[in-house]
Amino acid sequence: MNHQHDRALGALYGLAMGDALGMPTQIMSRRSIVARFGTVTGFEPGPEDNPVSAGMPAGSVTDDTDQAIIVGRLLTGAGGRIEPLRLAHELLEWERAMKAKGSFDLLGPSTKAALEAVSRGVPPEEAGKSGATNGAAMRITPVGVAFPDTPLEPFLDRVAEACQVTHDTSIGIASAAAVAAAVSRGIDGGDLEDAIGAAITAAKAGAERGHWVAGADIAARIGWAVELVRGLPERQALDRVCDLVGTSVASQESVPAAFAVLALAEGEPWRACLLAANLGGDCDTIGAIAGAVAGAVSGASALPDEALATVRSVNGLDLEPLAKSLLALRAGSTAQ
Repeated sequence: MNHQHDRALGALYGLAMGDALGMPTQIMSRRSIVARFGTVTGFEPGPEDNPVSAGMPAGSVTDDTDQAIIVGRLLTGAGGRIEPLRLAHELLEWERAMKAKGSFDLLGPSTKAALEAVSRGVPPEEAGKSGATNGAAMRITPVGVAFPDTPLEPFLDRVAEACQVTHDTSIGIASAAAVAAAVSRGIDGGDLEDAIGAAITAAKAGAERGHWVAGADIAARIGWAVELVRGLPERQALDRVCDLVGTSVASQESVPAAFAVLALAEGEPWRACLLAANLGGDCDTIGAIAGAVAGAVSGASALPDEALATVRSVNGLDLEPLAKSLLALRAGSTAQ
């Protein structure tokens, strides 16, 4: 297995692993997690009193993984382009299928509002003009696998295309650009420091795209969050992330929180995903982002065999064909 293939698989399975570890503790406070679990050290089933994850088996993924796969499938089925209305229809169909299985409240606030607008006939270039939460960032990893982050402007075109229908804002695009660029830099052999640097650069440029919305700068907050946890013991660092960075669905909180977790874990995928699971809040998305970047930097070979087997078997996941197809797009874009 060449290093790009290993890292592409690492990004996709790292995303799923972080998502699954954060599934049972999502929307819980850090204090509640400590009271219930002490420290989350592995996959847990969804607690019966968790309104989002109740009844889900240990190792189950959530919307983060499902929607990333949708983005990946659209990319590979259309030569690397995402047609905004097609993405909207795919997400609506996915939501209908999940509701038929008894799962509800699956779409984040920005995505839900945008898709409702599309259903009313609002054009895609207008539907996502207020979307500033983390839905685009959580599902952007396939773009990072499929395209190199340099030169930056064509890369940002692909990111913005994937964001347009739901998160066509300065904050939405900046946050997705940060995640995609970090993954992409990892695919090309970069280490964690390279990935964080690429994320900050892409977020700065991405903030110039889309409809402007008020909010803290994603690039600045990523750099600040990484420095905030430097040299701290894990427990103190996690408390600081919760208290100062935040773990909500707001992009300005969850995306910097994911990079703080990556820095604290020194890019080690399993540790990064576990730290995210112990944060609470939108910890499945924080874990998915951290797992994707850590997996891209370290490769699938760095993921624990048992954890990987669990995520694959519980969810029926085989991401090998998707990884190969995304890398074929990357090879084609590099050759042009």
